Amino acid sequence: MSEKDNTADVAQYGGPLTGYKIIDLTTMISGPLATMMLGDQGADVIKLEAPDWGDHVRSGGHRSGGLAATFLNNNRNKRSLALDLKKPEGRDILLRLAVDADVFIQNFRPGVVERLGVGETDIRAVKPDIVYVSLSGFGENGPYAAKPVYDPIIQAASGLASVQGGSDQNQPRLIRTILPDKLTAVTAAQAITAALLARERDGIGQHVRLSMLDAVMAFLWSSDMGGQTFVDKPVGAQRAASFIDLIYATQDGHISVAVMSDKEWHALTRALEHPEWLDDPRFTTPALRDKNIDARLSLTQEVLRTRTSAEWINRLEAEGVPCAPVLTRNELIAHEQVVASDILIEIDHPHAGRLRQTRAPARFTATPTSIRHGAPLLGEQSDEILSEAGFDTKEIAALRAAGVVAG
Repeated sequence: MSEKDNTADVAQYGGPLTGYKIIDLTTMISGPLATMMLGDQGADVIKLEAPDWGDHVRSGGHRSGGLAATFLNNNRNKRSLALDLKKPEGRDILLRLAVDADVFIQNFRPGVVERLGVGETDIRAVKPDIVYVSLSGFGENGPYAAKPVYDPIIQAASGLASVQGGSDQNQPRLIRTILPDKLTAVTAAQAITAALLARERDGIGQHVRLSMLDAVMAFLWSSDMGGQTFVDKPVGAQRAASFIDLIYATQDGHISVAVMSDKEWHALTRALEHPEWLDDPRFTTPALRDKNIDARLSLTQEVLRTRTSAEWINRLEAEGVPCAPVLTRNELIAHEQVVASDILIEIDHPHAGRLRQTRAPARFTATPTSIRHGAPLLGEQSDEILSEAGFDTKEIAALRAAGVVAG
């Protein structure tokens, strides 16, 4: 489906969150990515930014038309209002906007919104059933609550860097993408929709609190914290995992191969033409194959070096072995699976030009999502948003002259 066709569908049906209004005071990645997901699903997201500089991500590199790629990829389907909240008039405008809002989300350090006069009590005074959302790095309590936070800090403090290093005795390693930021965004978006659903049922607007530390630890506990799960069976130190990634060199590149079940193990030995591995006492059960993982993967690697990636993929697929080529970023955008799935779309941005982005990943049959408009310039919709809130032309001009509003 083309982006044009998709937009037409939404004009008829609307996304699943059409009619909900979100006031977004977040900056950087986790908050903006969360609200962009909700905006993609139809919500009206009003992004409030400081008049002089706006969201810090606006200053990033790889730019076109004055807009950074990272800002464009985390802030589409939003409208920007440049508002000085340090001025009383700016705070009054925000409270006026909150009267008909459904969600208020902020990621200031604990205590800042209260000093600005836009804490939960202030916002709930004008909109009692609003869903108020607070994102933070380490939460509201404890010695780290007020610490400045970036993604690597959470990777370090959450145990993620240690998990990535492979064992307690090895050099910790960072994941080469800002996983805590993006995971927090996904968790926040889900939590906000859950709070809205609960409000539909009981009429109560909740305060949703979420820290990056919370999000990452819950993520890790699913698969990486077995040794910390049983309270009465403590583990002194994490044993070393395999130091061979499931990425294998071939004659002309790299592929990934992964087997878990006995059926897949048998299929791998056929594809690689090494039936004698089935009789090796180190590999006769899944538990033994896991225990002797380094030896098993080393044998696999030596065989895979002998042919090209395409040859191996064909042989492995014929036997039903899970496998895939290792794609570079440039190879990814042209890969046949990505193209067939219509994951990437192209849109025209009025300032940045032709953009390639991913569609919203969740697809709804009755209420499809769309990209209604690209990420805004700083304060691009300031007058429009104020006019909708009841301010007339003279009032808006006076607010601009006083430096309360910009854009």
